[in-house]
Amino acid sequence: MWNWMRARVCGGGKDAGMSTSEYAMGTIAACAFAAVLYKVVTSGPVAAALQGVVEKALHAPF
Repeated sequence: MWNWMRARVCGGGKDAGMSTSEYAMGTIAACAFAAVLYKVVTSGPVAAALQGVVEKALHAPF
């Protein structure tokens, strides 16, 4: 009975975490996504649209 309970609590010896190379690939993918998102947000049309939204929100009547 205790072996069964230990297997349930400890996961039965299955690998539940990521290895170092998986962390590295995840970090690289996150950095690439952040770079693309930064380029999109700082582009001319998107920056102008965001500025328009902020200005409209600041000039809203109360």
